[in-house]
Amino acid sequence: MKFTIDRADLLRSLNHVHSVVERRNTIPILANVLLRAEKDSLSLTTTDMDLEIVESVSAHASAPGATTVPAHTLYDIVRKLPDASTVEFTTGAGETTLLVKAGKSTFRLGCLPTEDFPKMGSTEKFSYSFSVPAADLRTLIDRTRFAISNEETRYYLNGIYLHAAESDGVSVLRAVATDGHRLARFEMPLPEGAKDMPGVIIPRKAINEIRKLIDEAGDSIEIGLSDNKLKFSFDHVTMTTKLIDGTFPDYERVIPKNNDKFLEVNPAAFASAVDRVSTISSEKSRAVKLTLNGKTMTLSANSPDSGSASEEIEVRFNSGAMEIGFNSAYLMDVTRQIEGEGCRISLSDPASPTIIQDIADNSSLYVLMPMRV
Repeated sequence: MKFTIDRADLLRSLNHVHSVVERRNTIPILANVLLRAEKDSLSLTTTDMDLEIVESVSAHASAPGATTVPAHTLYDIVRKLPDASTVEFTTGAGETTLLVKAGKSTFRLGCLPTEDFPKMGSTEKFSYSFSVPAADLRTLIDRTRFAISNEETRYYLNGIYLHAAESDGVSVLRAVATDGHRLARFEMPLPEGAKDMPGVIIPRKAINEIRKLIDEAGDSIEIGLSDNKLKFSFDHVTMTTKLIDGTFPDYERVIPKNNDKFLEVNPAAFASAVDRVSTISSEKSRAVKLTLNGKTMTLSANSPDSGSASEEIEVRFNSGAMEIGFNSAYLMDVTRQIEGEGCRISLSDPASPTIIQDIADNSSLYVLMPMRV
């Protein structure tokens, strides 16, 4: 195998695929990237057996072929090469080494057989296929992924639950994430081809990888769904992920229906005030107390070690005096997702779940469990 490629093109593609590879691997082949050179293109593939990314990039192959080399090592080499350089790749005798040359730099990398490299999505039959605008998928992920649970024992919460649903008589594609303390829900119009799709749980790692790729995607992203895998395709990139094999809980039960106390506040001013006051709160609880009395809200925090802090901001509240506490980090996570100038917080009592929404945009809904303060 012998091919040449522009360093900038190769670096961009390696940047997309190398992060799938875990730094610590008990299976040596999983530490490698599969390079497959054809006449005018190079295909790069990485996998961790649960997630696979394949990307094609322009290259000139004088001797087509394929090999696998350590992904992180190759990425580090290409990253440190001069900006405008052309990189030449040649496999040695027996194809056990790969020679990498750029200018006066030469590297020899050990290769592993291509037949040992696992195939993940190439033979899969995808029963459902639909496309979504890249901007909508970006918003869907941003509005929900912060609420994904990190608790490995409840593995079915370690991802985003994506499913077709009905909302006020309209078919929607709905994404939900929760860690038991907070819940994030986002809805968008149901794409053609997604009708009757089963609910699936997309793992956190796949969500984070596709989110990085979206920023360089074109206008739309094709999504394919099989019994146990999900595939994202756009431009010259295909990402296939296994789905979490579990049952997502009935999240509708935790969304309160009768919260009748409504607080309206500017989300940016609110998030900034929470951020300032929580500087004092203890690292363990990160609790902030909200004291409401109609036209103002006082945010306060206390710590045995650091002291106390309070700040007053203007609000609109349709009920009498009330005190309620929240985890400050959770409050900031939610309010920073609200792009409008008005945020509505629907309350019941200091011990019941609270709903937070953008007044001007009902596509997102957030539920927070209060804390004792």
